[in-house]
Amino acid sequence: MITVLAVLLVIGGVIFIHELGHFTFAKATGMRVERFSIGFPPRLFGKKIGDTDYCISAIPLGGYVKVSGVIDESMDTENVNSNEPWAYESKKTHQKALYITGGVIFNLLFAALIFMILTIHTGVYEPSTEPIVSEVIPELPASQAGIQAGDRILAVNRIEITNWEDMTELIHTAPDQEILVRWLHGNQEYEQTLTTVSNMILKGSKLVKVGLIGISPEYKHRSAGFFEAIGSGFENTWYWLKVTVISLKMLVTGEESLKNIGGPIFIAQLAGESAKSGLASLLGLMAIISVNLAFINILPIPAFDGGHLIVITTESIIRRPLSIKAKLRIQQVGLVIILMLMVIVIFNDVSRLFRGGM
Repeated sequence: MITVLAVLLVIGGVIFIHELGHFTFAKATGMRVERFSIGFPPRLFGKKIGDTDYCISAIPLGGYVKVSGVIDESMDTENVNSNEPWAYESKKTHQKALYITGGVIFNLLFAALIFMILTIHTGVYEPSTEPIVSEVIPELPASQAGIQAGDRILAVNRIEITNWEDMTELIHTAPDQEILVRWLHGNQEYEQTLTTVSNMILKGSKLVKVGLIGISPEYKHRSAGFFEAIGSGFENTWYWLKVTVISLKMLVTGEESLKNIGGPIFIAQLAGESAKSGLASLLGLMAIISVNLAFINILPIPAFDGGHLIVITTESIIRRPLSIKAKLRIQQVGLVIILMLMVIVIFNDVSRLFRGGM
């Protein structure tokens, strides 16, 4: 039950926020919204209020806001190229762009808001500059060597250590390599050769492989100010956006396998585990998925928001709307791409289940 509720909150929440963005900017620019749907057609149930049908649809791969005159997931061609003041085609290019990018904008702002709230709730943890070990991760090299919480790192590869940052840099530059570590436990010095493990971390705008031995520094906790929390919200959103961009780049260049892409089942597993860890973990996952959804939707792929943006840019350049037939074809190609992606991610999810992992 916890997993089901977590999935509804995480996936349903980020989809709702995305569609709310489209809805808000459509209304703000005077467009008539015919349908606000969670899920893709066919329609299951809902209620019409004013001009808008608010509903739940059968295919849980996303959602859509149907504006008069737009050929979208519904494949409805009614009022296309209409000059009525409430129709999509009667609007200026920048108004169309606001409507199209509204979901992406809302997803990014939503992520920033969650990260801001989490910062206010948890405060700020500032690492100490002293090379004193606060925590040792079991079964990693430091633990196996006998390093304990409270020990001071004195040297790495015979280079004397004066602060945590210098020590980290020395260890990071030696992934999967032997390093000589000297440390102080009580009044007794110890020295031992450790073989680091490797992990990928974001440095600047690149994911790089670094060496780790499984230790963390002492942290000083303090409350976060309101404006500091706002800054933290946007910084975390920008961080996860960079991670998403770099991950996609690695998939395109073949540095990362398509087998590692997760889908609904994988997200459900993550949501369930996060829910067990507490509301803060679940909200953090929600923010990360919101950033992912924003980036994926702005890609220049037919049927995605980025694809619609390419269409209106093209129409602006040629100074006339594309034909209904062309728009239908673009949307059909996009839906085929979406279905192909879903087949891949669901196959990966099922494979993980049979392997007994995530």
